Amino acid sequence: MSRLSVGFALAVLALGSIACSTEASPPHPHPHPHPLICPPTDAGGGGLPLLGGDCDPLVPTQCGFPFPSSVYLADDPTTATGKRVRFGATTLPAYSATGVHVDPSLWHDSDGFSPGQPALTHLPGATVTGLPSQDTIARSLDPDSPTILLDADTGERVPHFAELDVSVFSEGDADYTFMIRPAVRLADATRYIVAIRQVVDKNGKVLPPTPAFQALRDDAPSCEPSVGARKALYADIFSHLEKAGIPRADLQIAWDYRTASRANNTARLLAMRDDALAKVGADGPAYTVTKVEDNPNPHIWRRLTGTMTVPLYLDKPDPGGKLVLDAKGLPVQHGTADYGFVVHIPNAATTGAAGPPLQNGHGLLGSKSEGQDGYLAVIADTKDFVAFGVDLIGMASDDTAGIGTALVSDLGGFKDAIDRQHQGILNSLLAMRLMRGRFAKEPQTFFNGKPTLDPSQGYYRGDSQGGIFGATYMAVSTDVTRGLLSVPGMNYSLLLNRSADFGFDFVLLGSTFQTGRNIQLVLGLLQMLWDRTEPDGYAPYLAENMLPNTPHHDVLLHVAIGDQQVTPLGAHLIARAVKARSVKPVNRTLWGIPEADAPFMGSGLVEFDFGLPPSPTTDVPPGGPTGSDPHGKVRSLPAAIDQEDTFFRTGVIKQFCQGKCAGM
Repeated sequence: MSRLSVGFALAVLALGSIACSTEASPPHPHPHPHPLICPPTDAGGGGLPLLGGDCDPLVPTQCGFPFPSSVYLADDPTTATGKRVRFGATTLPAYSATGVHVDPSLWHDSDGFSPGQPALTHLPGATVTGLPSQDTIARSLDPDSPTILLDADTGERVPHFAELDVSVFSEGDADYTFMIRPAVRLADATRYIVAIRQVVDKNGKVLPPTPAFQALRDDAPSCEPSVGARKALYADIFSHLEKAGIPRADLQIAWDYRTASRANNTARLLAMRDDALAKVGADGPAYTVTKVEDNPNPHIWRRLTGTMTVPLYLDKPDPGGKLVLDAKGLPVQHGTADYGFVVHIPNAATTGAAGPPLQNGHGLLGSKSEGQDGYLAVIADTKDFVAFGVDLIGMASDDTAGIGTALVSDLGGFKDAIDRQHQGILNSLLAMRLMRGRFAKEPQTFFNGKPTLDPSQGYYRGDSQGGIFGATYMAVSTDVTRGLLSVPGMNYSLLLNRSADFGFDFVLLGSTFQTGRNIQLVLGLLQMLWDRTEPDGYAPYLAENMLPNTPHHDVLLHVAIGDQQVTPLGAHLIARAVKARSVKPVNRTLWGIPEADAPFMGSGLVEFDFGLPPSPTTDVPPGGPTGSDPHGKVRSLPAAIDQEDTFFRTGVIKQFCQGKCAGM
């Protein structure tokens, strides 16, 4: 794939700049004894209070960096955090086709930044020498770690790894985004401080700070107005760092930011869930069977296709629909809509006991019919489950065009997709309520006068996107307490660059935003929206500190080492968030995930080794021979199927592999 020119990036050097010398001076603890004569400037008014403009001179090469940052937060006593996100009119990148900047109002309803996205900055010429990597996360907690992510409230260091964005559209070491990725999901509504020191270039020379940061660090005079405006803020930042044993003298850059509140990310979906489930009651929504197929494959006795009539919280049921919100910003019902479902009754349910409902979550931009003549039919028949599925609207096949258009011309369209994902997750919850309610009495599900569907229990399984959003589903479900997350991950700002699935999307992003730094900023912005539906907003509350009116849940994570579509790093983040344990014997020890002998109760993780080379240690997808991608192979392994069946029915995680789990 060819790389795009990023020459325009040099133009942002002038943003927020002043006619003052940029020559570095030695650090000193007190103001310069001689007055600094600054030439007159024409600030033009406006801008952000701590900056005096829309861009931060701490990183003059990229407007919007460092990101996220508290300079883009305004006081607002009406929010849970007391803050609200406010970007300047030109802080965010411009669409290349029109020159119009991304609309900052898309984030006006956020009270902080994502607890999962990386901290981004630009250190021209930086290398990864000495930095904590994805394989040396513990290094980030060492006293001399070059990168620090600090919980400002507790003074504790947050484990992380640091990397350069070397993915497509990043053109050499002068352009690479410097990224600090948390190895654990950060706390909600919490202030964090980022600090970087001793980062070197390819010759081993320590990179200098920018003039604006050096002036703040050394308490030196500066012609840059934002330096004076931020003296109090940085006095506090440096105080926190010094209390944690991090002196300011050699810092190359430091900044702070606050994460969004739990309510900011979860309140809309929870309000929809509670309202809709109360309205449909124990029987679930009304439905109509539209098609009956007998013996569609050797494993399925009958396949039923239908529609369910559900409360609608969008202004229209089709792609492009937006949530209808009340004065408090919470969704309100806007009529009803019909959405499809498909049910697969296996032969096993006609010859033995009735099978419990097993909900299947489909893969990337897929549909409810996924696996119906393959792995899902096999699982249903060999283990006696009545399998069913619905489309995860917002990330289903009919959303593909809208998401592509949004990446090219209007990120507001992506926010619409997030709104639809709320309805999509709700539809999944309502479908399970239906299966455990009135559909269990559907005459066409009976065989020789006996029911084939046992509504006393219900379970969830999902692969890939179904495993990703399955974590959200499990965190909010009131009807399902055990689920399988197969080849899952969070958060998308980590997953996308490392996925072979998103090459075309990066072509779209590259054609629109031109540079790797702009793309990483956009991914961080999208993550803030995505937290309202993807597991980054929900996973910590799946098994403890549960969301209101929500039971405890346990999940089993199945992971493919060498996965080319969803990096196992994302599954590890989920595992840490839900307090899962690795099932012994393990193929490899994972930082922050304890190991346990089976059998045990609770949440667990199993990694399957397919004998593939180690994944890249950079933010690019793994390669390999054609057909070597193990992403879709785990779900069909007998040991994996036996393990999930036992887990569903008993809550016990057993080891069914002969030694360390392996695949073919």
